[in-house]
Amino acid sequence: MTSPARSLNSVYSALPTTVFETMSQLARVHQAVNLGQGFPEDPGPEDVRRKAAEAVVAGWNQYPSMLGMPELRQAAAIHYRHWQGLVLDPETEIMVTSGATEALAVALLALIEPGDEVVLFQPLYDAYLPLVQRAGGVPRLVRLEPPHWHITPEKLAAVFSDRTKLVLLNNPQNPTGVVHSRAELELVAGYCQRFDAYAVCDDVWEHIVFDGRRFEPLMALEGMRERTVKISSAGKIFGMTGWKVGMMFAAPPLMKVLSRAHQFLTFTTPPCLQSAVAYGLGKEDAWFEDMRAQLQRARDRLGDGLEGLGFTVLPSAGSYFLNIDLSSRFAAPDDEAFCKELVLRHGVAAIPVSAFYAQQPVRSVVRLCFAKSDATLDLALERLARAGEGMR
Repeated sequence: MTSPARSLNSVYSALPTTVFETMSQLARVHQAVNLGQGFPEDPGPEDVRRKAAEAVVAGWNQYPSMLGMPELRQAAAIHYRHWQGLVLDPETEIMVTSGATEALAVALLALIEPGDEVVLFQPLYDAYLPLVQRAGGVPRLVRLEPPHWHITPEKLAAVFSDRTKLVLLNNPQNPTGVVHSRAELELVAGYCQRFDAYAVCDDVWEHIVFDGRRFEPLMALEGMRERTVKISSAGKIFGMTGWKVGMMFAAPPLMKVLSRAHQFLTFTTPPCLQSAVAYGLGKEDAWFEDMRAQLQRARDRLGDGLEGLGFTVLPSAGSYFLNIDLSSRFAAPDDEAFCKELVLRHGVAAIPVSAFYAQQPVRSVVRLCFAKSDATLDLALERLARAGEGMR
């Protein structure tokens, strides 16, 4: 029996096994403390989970509306007006997707024509580049650097042109944990307006910001309401990453096209989860504040412990992640080699930030997830302490 000789899609067939798969497999084999994968150990708020269970038994289990269940769209409109000052029409400006990654695919497929240029900031979430390329876009990469990962006028001037169709901004950013300043947001907004480009905002970490910060969406800036697609994630908001309930927000002319792309990807999202998320978005402010406070405490527990072991810890203003910079510890740092030694010899899994670059990677930074229990973080620090001298 002969194998077919025809080629497969070049974007996906050329992709190697990711470092995320590699590190997760090594963590399982070596029973490592896994600070590589970005998900909490906590199962999520019980009342929200119970709402989903109740909806499975007593609720509607057939196709919901393609745009999303009305109760969730209404709840999202109320939630985002309260938290971010956004006035959104639940009938024409809000759509539910099967996770934020599907929403990203929807936005890129709906907005990009072959040959359009797309501005991306690296380090970047690993789905961005193949999705842009599969949609026919031409990536224009902005290289951000530690310790502050600032967006500057010089960096934007080097990539924006009359061929720029859109910019994809992740804020707060994975993997760096940075929350971009108002000045940086205004800079991006100014370039979008100057070159008549759209902004696709991956805002999935919007509720997970620390030290008294209040998240500010790019969509809320002057001149950006009609040209921005905002993407949110219930899985991130409620710490249940397996739920895969995303939300998209855009002005009606954009949403009309976004909905067509969504219609032919997944069409709908489980109604039981939508009902539970609608309930969750209406939780009192105290729940969201407490969630942030608990994660900030975990961030500080891990960060203080790492500093006590002599690591240089970079600031983390949002997300589940903080990073260590190896450059003060090694003359020629190699983050991937460091992470492999860490998991193989010392039983702690982390992610090299060089894996988030498509070009000219920074090789001195390692990402760790702190959305774990005290016991897990303490065990990781204990193993790092024992390993310390051997890794200098």
